[in-house]
Amino acid sequence: MSANSYEDCQVAADWLRSKTDVRPTVGIVCGSGLGGLAKMLKDPQIFKYSDIPNFPQSTVHGHAGQLVFGTLKGKSCVCMQGRFHFYEGYPIQKITLPIRVFRLMGVETMIMTNAAGGLNQDYKVGDVMIIKDHINLPGFAGNNPLSGPNDERFGPRFPCMSDAYDRKMRQLTLDVASELGYSDFLREGVYCVLGGPSFETIAECRMLHQLGADAVGMSTVHEVIVARHAGMRCFALSLISNQAVMDYDSEQKANHAEVLETGKQRAEQLQNLVSNLVGRLEQNSCC
Repeated sequence: MSANSYEDCQVAADWLRSKTDVRPTVGIVCGSGLGGLAKMLKDPQIFKYSDIPNFPQSTVHGHAGQLVFGTLKGKSCVCMQGRFHFYEGYPIQKITLPIRVFRLMGVETMIMTNAAGGLNQDYKVGDVMIIKDHINLPGFAGNNPLSGPNDERFGPRFPCMSDAYDRKMRQLTLDVASELGYSDFLREGVYCVLGGPSFETIAECRMLHQLGADAVGMSTVHEVIVARHAGMRCFALSLISNQAVMDYDSEQKANHAEVLETGKQRAEQLQNLVSNLVGRLEQNSCC
């Protein structure tokens, strides 16, 4: 069996169903420093990744490593406090296993968050970017979570990605942000994923910007690909936690502490934004 087989996912989903009565329709993935999103859930039930059959373990500081089940604005949700990354050494299929487990549990809508470096020179640290599209650079080299035999029980062999990020949810978020007074720091742009864990060189940042990327990070895209393959509606936000270094004369250096600190500073607004977005969601009719 593969690292992300239907059977592996079914075992994990059955175990979770046996432990909680919550039947989530919305899944939320917390990025670096953004684990506080899970604290919004009412009547939370928490399960450590180490206790869930077949689940990988989160090894990155700022990622708690647990699932939180509960309700948010009247909707049943499951929240990942800590995600998995390609650079942690897991097979690319393994890091997306939770997304398939969520689908087997009935999740229809995925909301992903991440911390990213700003490539767009108009972006400022603390801005929040709605992802409208992505560039899957590892995929250019054949590192795609859908590589290998396709299991039709999850989805088709060749899923479309031109509509990966739900247009209605993107517009709804713009509307919600306007109502909350958040429009001044909300952006919309293209996210590029790299393998990590080393931050980007100046030449790489310049290249990615030329390719059309507005922000760069090390997550999210693999999860979106697997979620869309399974027919789930996807929405994603990037917190611009640092400005990518584009100038050889610059003294700036990217660091993970800065990423976590920016997450703390913008946490309350992000929680309000996501909470209100979930409250306004209609049931996903495409699944």
